[in-house]
Amino acid sequence: MSSEQILLDPTAELSAVTRASLPRPASLDGLTVGILDISKPRGDIFLDRLAARMGERGITVKRYRKPTVIRPASPELQQTIAEECDVVVEGLAD
Repeated sequence: MSSEQILLDPTAELSAVTRASLPRPASLDGLTVGILDISKPRGDIFLDRLAARMGERGITVKRYRKPTVIRPASPELQQTIAEECDVVVEGLAD
């Protein structure tokens, strides 16, 4: 099985950008997990449950929310998440 993945940017990319995936941590213990709600309807339902389950395991969770689904997260929000979190879960729903 190949470890190569193609990820497409949904923000009107003109050509695919090649980026290496960062290694996944072996465990979330001791890490801060950021949860980004992109403001899609009902996405918060899943993310609330995910945050609760992580909290039950003693994992530190920080929540973030984009103001609207139609725009990317602001550079300021992206920077805040990068500074405060070790890993990020971005929630989508439809």
